[in-house]
Amino acid sequence: MTEKPKKETLLQRLRLSRVGGAAVSVRELSRVVLFAAVVIAIAFIIAWRFVRPAPPDHFVIATGTESGAYHLFAQRYRDLLAQQKIKVELRPTTGSVENLNLLNDHESGVEVALIQGGIAAADEEEQALRSLGALYYEPLWVFYRADSEFNRLTQLSGRRIAAGPEGSGTRRLATTLLQASGATRQASQLSPLTGMAAAQALRQGRVDAALFVASPAAPVVQTLLKDPEIRLMNLAHAEAFAQRFGYLSAVTLLRGSVDIAADIPPRNVSMVAVTAHLVARDDFHPALVSVLLQAASKVHNGAGVFHKAGEFPVPRGGDFPVSEDAARYYKSGPPFLQRYLPFWVANLIERLLVLLVPLIAVVIPMMRIMPALYDWQVKRKIFRWYRDLKGVELEINEAPSSGEISALLERLREIERGVAATKVPLTYWDYVYTLRGHIDLVRARLTGNAPPPKPLPAPPEV
Repeated sequence: MTEKPKKETLLQRLRLSRVGGAAVSVRELSRVVLFAAVVIAIAFIIAWRFVRPAPPDHFVIATGTESGAYHLFAQRYRDLLAQQKIKVELRPTTGSVENLNLLNDHESGVEVALIQGGIAAADEEEQALRSLGALYYEPLWVFYRADSEFNRLTQLSGRRIAAGPEGSGTRRLATTLLQASGATRQASQLSPLTGMAAAQALRQGRVDAALFVASPAAPVVQTLLKDPEIRLMNLAHAEAFAQRFGYLSAVTLLRGSVDIAADIPPRNVSMVAVTAHLVARDDFHPALVSVLLQAASKVHNGAGVFHKAGEFPVPRGGDFPVSEDAARYYKSGPPFLQRYLPFWVANLIERLLVLLVPLIAVVIPMMRIMPALYDWQVKRKIFRWYRDLKGVELEINEAPSSGEISALLERLREIERGVAATKVPLTYWDYVYTLRGHIDLVRARLTGNAPPPKPLPAPPEV
């Protein structure tokens, strides 16, 4: 059993560039290569549009005061992301309001911030910010010095109150609740003191009350809870506040939840709380959203004083819509490769996989098409003469006169000269010889040396 001859490749055909004086025309080859290059380039350009720029290895997060919980949590994010070779720069601020302003200022360089819920509730201007999720409850702590027990904010009317600086979330929330309680009917002195400075002023009697929106883990909260001379207000109107202001939740600080051994607090305390949110600009890189939320999950996933383990973080928008990338993370977890590989390696592979699409879908088929396309280009140079030859044959069928026969013979000679000037590779010469035989057949019929007219054989298929 004889072996079938192997199909010649395009390169094998091109090796026979000059044989017997017949040169290969590079025009057809150039057209084929140019066509393939354009198709492949278009495919890569389309694929590249779906590949976002590589994620930066650095971003800035606005935190709040250096003594506050925001700054403490941001430090933990920074340490976790440093393991993934991502540098996080912390930007201390006066609080949530300043954080929000920095996010809206593209010249600030801040891309992410920790923001207290309710800060942007009164802001009617649409902002290009997205929530990456709610992190934990942030209660309003109302500490005060008094001989008797207070349970309503109106009892602070006319007193000296440390409510945080202008631009802080604490100042905004404190002002809102004090006004709703009627505590501002008598002139109360609102001090800009915050953090440990406010705690020190309260312990020394320079202010009568201090309000903080902070995590139970905040150092200032821990300090004041353990001071026997300082009281924590049990808000009688906690449920009413939560009903009136949608961004507030009524929470209960259970007896002994801070320190069971020391029985701190000595009774259940009703409080109101906002929710702390991780907020980013809408152009924050999706890959960084995933790796940042992985860090946030490690920091906030445990049980807290006001929530159970696994309750936070959650895709709760608050004042801002939830980022699509964040919602995808909460639904499906981190991307598959990031579960097993370092962040930068996983991201590089994901980007390369997108670029492999045109290689698989376009380049490989194109490499198979190019030989056939080149084959058609070369054969077309030969087959175009069959059109003229068929025209001569049709005129023979109409019984031409002697003068017309001479003209037809001249046309056949022109076809022969054209065929002789057609340059094709050696492997295509069989098509040239077949064409010459057909020319001789038509000439024989024209001169009367051929059998009765027969249809001209069809040229070989391309």
